[in-house]
Amino acid sequence: MEVQEAGGGGELGSRAGKEQAEAEYHSRDFEWEDLRAEVEADPAFSYHLSPFPGQAAAAPGTASSPQHPSEAWRCFHRRHASGKFFKHSGYAALTILSIDQPGYGLFDATMLERRYLLKEFPELPNSKECAKILEVGCGNGSTAVSILRSNESISVFACDCSKDTLEKANEIISNTKGIDVKDRFRPFLMDVSKENFPDWLFCKAYPSHHKLRKEHPVFLRENQCCVGGMDFVTMIFTLSAIPFTLMPTAIEQCVSVLKPGGLLLFRDYGLYDMTMLRFLPHQRVGFREYMRSDGTLSYFFTLDTVRELFLAAGLIELELEYCCVKSVNRKNGKKMQRVWVHGKFKKKKKNTKLTLINCSNKAP
Repeated sequence: MEVQEAGGGGELGSRAGKEQAEAEYHSRDFEWEDLRAEVEADPAFSYHLSPFPGQAAAAPGTASSPQHPSEAWRCFHRRHASGKFFKHSGYAALTILSIDQPGYGLFDATMLERRYLLKEFPELPNSKECAKILEVGCGNGSTAVSILRSNESISVFACDCSKDTLEKANEIISNTKGIDVKDRFRPFLMDVSKENFPDWLFCKAYPSHHKLRKEHPVFLRENQCCVGGMDFVTMIFTLSAIPFTLMPTAIEQCVSVLKPGGLLLFRDYGLYDMTMLRFLPHQRVGFREYMRSDGTLSYFFTLDTVRELFLAAGLIELELEYCCVKSVNRKNGKKMQRVWVHGKFKKKKKNTKLTLINCSNKAP
């Protein structure tokens, strides 16, 4: 079935209409293998398939990459901190927000409230009392809003590389009706592509090769060394914005703060998503890796690539599949074939020497 995407603002319909849109949003509208055959048979897309010279994208800071991608994203958020690009909506991420350059224009799945994630990851609304979630790359708070609304006992710790977008996320969440955020939303500034997670997220008993930073936020009790690790870590449209060569380290970081038996929930761009096909040849900076004119990166995943990355970090695969959605922009009638990768991974319980017995790990 085709999803009708809004082309502008205005009243967004009844509750029944919202619920129907949410149900349609994540339905399987076409087979990825059919799209693959179509793309690979079209000469116009041949440059996407050819091997890329060299093993990886240009290193951050080189002539081909004038600034680190994180700085590019910070600039991006500063430019759009007060525009409709950060407009909040309850319409389950179906409103399209356009930017006139390849790779943008389809942030429908990344900018607005992501209630569809609660259906794809039911562990979040159904989680145990006082569950702790780390959202990596929280952006404007669209994922955190849905999680906080779904379960009143959940606490969300959210990091991003941009101070501006953290402030925007805090503003949006604090002003969202129906959410009591007191002591439940903890944003902090951090670039997962080049920094270590703060040691107050996880007990010093955690085995880790990372150098721990000595910080003690005000919400920790005097005798509390950390919050005790995370029950869930979400990486929602975050990993694709990091240089491919830095992805393994970023994933290892996330695993290091996850409790044994905890879940890492993943969703990101899939190979042959229409935003990939809009990139021009000169925007390729690696195999399946592209750079926009503003310096921000976008990588498009296959199931095999995701599997290799997360299993190499010691996780167990629970779910991994393509989400293929056919949508229609009501404003211009354009049909779009979107491809995302959905993944759910679990941290092993066995062979771990971790102990939280001596750590006061109740939710702050």
